[in-house]
Amino acid sequence: MTEAKSGSYHCVYCGESNETVVDPTGGSRQVYVEDCTVCCRPNVLRILIDPENDSISIESEPES
Repeated sequence: MTEAKSGSYHCVYCGESNETVVDPTGGSRQVYVEDCTVCCRPNVLRILIDPENDSISIESEPES
């Protein structure tokens, strides 16, 4: 998996679904902050990329 992939997560504040683009060159485990497209609050995204089955797992949590 070398090209950017999209994934989705639910905002921890308002619950709305958000799409994000994941760059696999950042490694199989990534953490970064992205603002919700609906309520604009920051979500910490924990991303796991499984290169064996080309899947992306995204968990969101509130920024502390």
